Amino acid sequence: MNLFALSGVSYAVPGRQLIDNLDLTLQPGVVTALVGRNGSGKSTLLRMLSGQARPSAGSIAYQGRALNDWHQQELARDLAYLPQVTPPAEGMQLGELVALGRYPWRGALGRLRTEDRQAITSAIARCGLSHLTERLVDTLSGGERQRGWIAMMLAQGARTLLLDEPISALDVAHQVEVLGLVHDMCRETGLSAVIVLHDVNMAARYCDRVVALGGGKLLLNGPVSDLMTPQALMQVYGLDMTVAVQDGDPFALPRNIRTSNEAR
Repeated sequence: MNLFALSGVSYAVPGRQLIDNLDLTLQPGVVTALVGRNGSGKSTLLRMLSGQARPSAGSIAYQGRALNDWHQQELARDLAYLPQVTPPAEGMQLGELVALGRYPWRGALGRLRTEDRQAITSAIARCGLSHLTERLVDTLSGGERQRGWIAMMLAQGARTLLLDEPISALDVAHQVEVLGLVHDMCRETGLSAVIVLHDVNMAARYCDRVVALGGGKLLLNGPVSDLMTPQALMQVYGLDMTVAVQDGDPFALPRNIRTSNEAR
């Protein structure tokens, strides 16, 4: 069964078509990178997959059922969405943030049950944050905060994680930390993840499959190795790039790029 299946999906805003007649299937149990140039429709697609936005035309199925047929609470228990800009968490301890993930199971006023506390503790430990449970979220490093949000998604019990540019504001060390965590969780527990990424080399290192968009249309859907060719990179990014391999991992570099001083 496909994780997601899209048929003829479009999304339009006044004066612009963000997603254009998209047919797409996504596989379960893998990490899928969603890539493309700015304005290609990546974040819009992720919001539609999460149910945060409805397509202007076409249909989306999640795990074999039309997304519209899922009850909101039922969907929240199975699918978690992390936007590019996370909500403020002022004055909130990490443990309290992660506990918010249990909302679909207990409601706004429901007390935490034993199973809720176990889910929270397990999620915090899985993300390597047990020693920070009582720390204020605002005092954590960027990487720790992102792992805290991922822990909240795990406490939610979600089997599918949708993350919109989760490493965009992080340094390289924390990027590796966050993507390594998601990759290992999916590999070890069978979770599915769809991640909007701008760094093609991070996608190649930590993702299994790739979906590339251009102008709201599908350019590529396959194993991540399909992206790591000069021809595919040119098609997706419009940039002449060379691909090399180091320690078994491919990486891409722009070539023939002159600095402003050289151009003079």
